[in-house]
Amino acid sequence: MTGRLWGVGLGPGDPELVTVKAARLIGAADVIAFHSARHGRSIARSVAAPYLRDGQIEEHLVYPLTVETTDHPGGYQGAMDDFYAECAERLAAHLDAGRDVVVLAEGDPLFYGSYMHMHKRLADRYECEVVPGVTSVSAAAAVLGRPLCERDEILTVLPGTLPPEVLAERLRNTDAAAVMKLGRTFGNVREAFELAGRLDEAWYVERATTDAQRTAPLADVDPDSVPYFSLALLPSPLNTTSPTTEQVALSDKGSVTVVGLGPAGPEWMTPEVRSAIATADDLIGYGPYVDRLPDRARQRKHGSDNRVESERAAFALDLARKGSRVVVVSSGDPGVFAMASAVTEVASEPEYADIAVHVLPGMTAAQAVASRVGAPLGHDYCVLSLSDRLKPWEVIAARLSAAAAADLAIAIYNPASKSRTWQVGATRDLLLEHRSPETPVVIGRDVGGGSESITVTTLADLDPDQVDMRCLLLIGSSQTRTVDREAGRLVFTPRRYPSGA
Repeated sequence: MTGRLWGVGLGPGDPELVTVKAARLIGAADVIAFHSARHGRSIARSVAAPYLRDGQIEEHLVYPLTVETTDHPGGYQGAMDDFYAECAERLAAHLDAGRDVVVLAEGDPLFYGSYMHMHKRLADRYECEVVPGVTSVSAAAAVLGRPLCERDEILTVLPGTLPPEVLAERLRNTDAAAVMKLGRTFGNVREAFELAGRLDEAWYVERATTDAQRTAPLADVDPDSVPYFSLALLPSPLNTTSPTTEQVALSDKGSVTVVGLGPAGPEWMTPEVRSAIATADDLIGYGPYVDRLPDRARQRKHGSDNRVESERAAFALDLARKGSRVVVVSSGDPGVFAMASAVTEVASEPEYADIAVHVLPGMTAAQAVASRVGAPLGHDYCVLSLSDRLKPWEVIAARLSAAAAADLAIAIYNPASKSRTWQVGATRDLLLEHRSPETPVVIGRDVGGGSESITVTTLADLDPDQVDMRCLLLIGSSQTRTVDREAGRLVFTPRRYPSGA
């Protein structure tokens, strides 16, 4: 009669977290098998040590190599396949002799564990049972005191061996996450969290529940100090304890938070805005802006046309009245020609007096374009929109002339659209009444996006045909300079202003 094979999960490291069943089986087994690296120290055996008994046969299964050191013709994977096949036959010899074999596994046997390789090779030949264990992911959440996921949130478990860009995409599109297999992969994992715009939400947990346990914000960890037995955790956003969440949490009503996504991708978004978005029930905004956000099962997205701002604001406030945590999204900063004004105006009506409204700032398009060339907005400047949809051209023209006469640098939003193409030329002509033809002009198009372009020209040479609805214009003051350097052109406005000018 053959013996029985057991895959026994030991939990994350604390011997007291070994289950009653696992402890009983360890003590009763004829053979105890465990893996280790070539140094010979087995974490699994050390956790199981209190439950071992004298006279048991121990099968020490030592990995013969690392990823970096193998001359096997099949490479690392080929060498490991041969190793697991050899280990399986060693255990099969005991099972054929009628001995019960327990294979020890840290955490859970079928969760990134070595036992699964024995299971695949032996389970069809011998009676076999797997005893689950507490996973390192559960242990990490416990030692941090932060829930993993709640309600309809999605938890994603990822190996740190994935390329950073693949990891980043997964991290962008989940609520909570655990990234395993750190050690030598830590640099790539940290980069992935940064690319995903979620580094400030992430935690590092090392050897959870053991005497060597360590926790820290992921951004603060020295890569050279990270062992394999560690993980990166992105806890439940619903339970984030950031000031934003505390600010908008209400016991019996919802709230509306208006946020700025920045001018382009997630790397331009502030941690405060990311936190608000992650904890929202409903996301509302202009369709393309809402589409920039990841889909989450528990969230509802409401995209709409860009010309219904008041209706969008009322819809958001009505949802909040029903108890929803609503986030209204704008690109750039929500207070610059965006949704903050519309929401606060509608929220000022008596019927919405009891609904909390908050505004979270974002990087503006003007700041983004200016950063690409240096500091053209380094002194006093004003911000104007050329759109005459909500104000007449006569008002726009008067403000342009006043700003030019005051010698302010000017950031011009909405310079053109498909149906509005003449204002750029008219603006140039108005400004030339007060400014030198050599005044620097910066045309920024799709800054931060895939078709980004920056053009530096002069006011006299400003060509309206170069400007479309995705552009922003920066017009210098009398003091703004363009300097051509070997390392690249710079445009800047000095902080000093000449006396008497």
